[in-house]
Amino acid sequence: MTPLFYLSLIIFVATLFFVIKKPKNIGIGYSALCGALLTLIFGISTIRDIITVWGIVWNATFTFISIIIISLILDEAGFFEYIAIKIAIAAKGNGTRLFIYIIFLGALISAIFANDGTALILTPIVYAILVRSNFSKNKILPFIMATGFIADTASIPFIVSNLVNLITAGYFNIAFLKYTEVMLLPDIVSIASSTLILFIYYRKDIQKTYDTTGLKPDSFIRDRTIFIMAFPLIAVLMFFYFISGFLNIPISFIAIPFAVFLYIVARINKKIDPNYIIKIAPWQIVLFSLGMLVIVFGVSREGLGSIYINILNSINSLGPPYSIIFSGYFFAFNAAIMNNLPSVMINNIAIAGLKNQGLLMYSNIIGNDIGPKFTPIGSLATLLWLYTLERKNAIKISFSYYMKTGLILALPVLFFTLLSLYIVSLF
Repeated sequence: MTPLFYLSLIIFVATLFFVIKKPKNIGIGYSALCGALLTLIFGISTIRDIITVWGIVWNATFTFISIIIISLILDEAGFFEYIAIKIAIAAKGNGTRLFIYIIFLGALISAIFANDGTALILTPIVYAILVRSNFSKNKILPFIMATGFIADTASIPFIVSNLVNLITAGYFNIAFLKYTEVMLLPDIVSIASSTLILFIYYRKDIQKTYDTTGLKPDSFIRDRTIFIMAFPLIAVLMFFYFISGFLNIPISFIAIPFAVFLYIVARINKKIDPNYIIKIAPWQIVLFSLGMLVIVFGVSREGLGSIYINILNSINSLGPPYSIIFSGYFFAFNAAIMNNLPSVMINNIAIAGLKNQGLLMYSNIIGNDIGPKFTPIGSLATLLWLYTLERKNAIKISFSYYMKTGLILALPVLFFTLLSLYIVSLF
């Protein structure tokens, strides 16, 4: 390996450290841009790389931000709280039933509004509902863990369900409908196995009964116009997602107008503050995606890409189903160690260098969607989720507890999901 390889690797690791640790609360985008600038200074990356990278990530990042803005506006309007409380009432005071209902609600929100929407919006709502229903603090933990877990494991079915999906679909030019045809069964298997394993793991800790008398769903609706529009708006949005491939329209061209429309309605109604929502939207993701992928391009070119290609060629030589399952675990542990966004980027570059790609791009997505559950640093959403819980004095979840639980729960879910991807390949 050349000196530039080791230098590029040092820059990559240092950038990850700053992204994860956020010293002095430095934005993740600024850290990634600084790392990218260093690769340019030392000749590891080029201006042409930046142009290439922007062509890859612009659609994914703006789609992701639009989806988050839509979900934040709906959240401020009281949409998610209303549904969560309705579900708590529908469970009729049965704790086990509520546990399963919340998992299914989390899966639905992840599918449409991305995993970050479930982890960061639904989790505080679930916590507040459980407190109002007189759950003891130690009985709240299973619900919080289940919400955070299903946020990622159920973020498989659509391109828009996870930034990982968006980046990979954009890289390999996978249409929305084609993607869904392949990933629908793996998502169903992932949700079913997640629900079963979460229930088995937490069955003794789930509170058997709870009080529903203080739950009044209508009282949480803050903008009734947006609330009434929500369901038809989501239906129309999903329809356009599905036909985007036939119309050859970038998904961001669909998501952005919907986000702008909701913003205008909120401005007109003046029931919620849409400017605050724009302010807290994850704009740093744009800078992070651009900067980190520039770094990844450089480190891949200097030799890491060749290492990954050799590993994947060896795995591919095993043939299905072993190639699908082992590659999925390789991608998953890769995500758990270095964070899933740089992981999926490196893997995409390596997969593109293979003669026989097969379904590796899909096992890459599954591994990088579920693999982050192995460690707290596996995804930025998980780190922010843990921070949010601690900041709100809700529940402090230690890294050791998270890793122990994550490995026990996610390893079998990943296996069954990858196995279902192999089954899809048979048809």
